[in-house]
Amino acid sequence: MKVTSAEANKVLRGLEEKIGVLLEKEGKSSVFNAAVGEDPEMLRPAYDFAAVQEELEALRARVREVRHAINVFNATHELPGFPGLTVDRALVLLPQLNQDKARYRGMASRLPRERVESFASRGTIIDYQITNYSTEEAQAAYERTAEKLSAVQLALDAVNSSETFEI
Repeated sequence: MKVTSAEANKVLRGLEEKIGVLLEKEGKSSVFNAAVGEDPEMLRPAYDFAAVQEELEALRARVREVRHAINVFNATHELPGFPGLTVDRALVLLPQLNQDKARYRGMASRLPRERVESFASRGTIIDYQITNYSTEEAQAAYERTAEKLSAVQLALDAVNSSETFEI
C-alpha cells in the first residue's frame, strides 16, 4: 500500500480507533451481571475471548507495521531545500525553533534600560534592568528564526502531503 505520511497517520488513527472500540466492547461483553433468580444463560452477551484477542493482535500488528513504515520514511527522507535534514530531525528542530523564536521575541521587545519594581528597596533607590545585548541583533535573530521555522514547516507539509512510501 503506497501512502503519503499524512495518509499513513490517518490510517494509524483509524487503527487506534478500532482498537479502542474493540477494547470497549470487550469490557462490556466479557463480564455481565445477573440477579438472583435470573437465568445467566439468557443474559450472557456474545463474547469469544480467543477471537477478540486474535483481532486485537492483528490490529496491533498493523499499527506496528504502519508506525515502522512512518519511522523509516521519517529517518531516511530529507526535506527539499534542507540538505541533511530528514523528516525526523525536522520534527525535533521545529519545537527548538519555536522556543528560540519566543526567546528572541522577548529579548527584542526589551528596552535598553527598564525601571524595575524592587520590593527590597522601597525607599529612594530606583532599580533598572539594563540589557547586555543589542536588541537589534535579537530582532534580526527573531526574524531569521521565524523565516526558517516557516520554511521548515512548509517543506515538511509538502513532504507529508506529496511524498509516498510503502506500508
